[in-house]
Amino acid sequence: MFKKPASCILAALKPSAYLELYASGFRSLRPCRTVFLNIRLLFCRAYPLWVLVLLPPVSYAMGEKYAGPGGLDSPEIEATRAPAEFSGTIIKQVNGKKYQAQVFAKGNHLRLEYKYAIRTGFGYASIEIIRLDRSETWYLLAQQKELLVMPLDPDDVLPLRPELPGERSRTVVGDATAAGQAAQLFEIQADRRGRAERFYQWVDVETGIVLKLVSRDRDWSFEYERIRMSPQPDYYFDEPPGYKRRVLEIRPRREG
Repeated sequence: MFKKPASCILAALKPSAYLELYASGFRSLRPCRTVFLNIRLLFCRAYPLWVLVLLPPVSYAMGEKYAGPGGLDSPEIEATRAPAEFSGTIIKQVNGKKYQAQVFAKGNHLRLEYKYAIRTGFGYASIEIIRLDRSETWYLLAQQKELLVMPLDPDDVLPLRPELPGERSRTVVGDATAAGQAAQLFEIQADRRGRAERFYQWVDVETGIVLKLVSRDRDWSFEYERIRMSPQPDYYFDEPPGYKRRVLEIRPRREG
């Protein structure tokens, strides 16, 4: 009867010795068995190579999380993480002017309630609603009972995900703190309107929320003073009843 050898013996035997010991009987089946045994011998000898080919490379430093493609901290994973529902207080600075607002976030919707109304070309607005699903920004003009609708400017939107528009590279600087939360600090290179721009970005390690973002090449930044994870009602991000829509094809000048 054909006796199956142990794996270690199979790997050590030469093809001629193996066939002499285990393929000498059952002459009618010898050709099939010879082919089969040769394949097994080839696989056993090439086994270390198969292992090297199939296993993914490990290229991260000891004590660090894997940050390569598909890793726990990779931009690809962060970019696909579902935005959380939260509220908070932010300070935004643009060209020497500071804006303070309450922020409410739900999915890909944002609502900003400014401490001081901002001036548009059509009046003052204290509430701004950002609808990423429609690529629109809405300003509520309370005095005129109008909803000012305009195209979204990706460069001026508070990021809901760490990945920035036009991002080219991202480097981990180290651990940090922002808005009283443990964060990871990144240095980012991005393309903005045909020009390279550098940012520092603080990302909450638990939720993936961008807590602070500072441009190194222009006077533009925002940061959360506080943040609270909590469900937000849908009507915060809907068109208010009784308001007439005024749709613009270009963004109005915001003077503050």
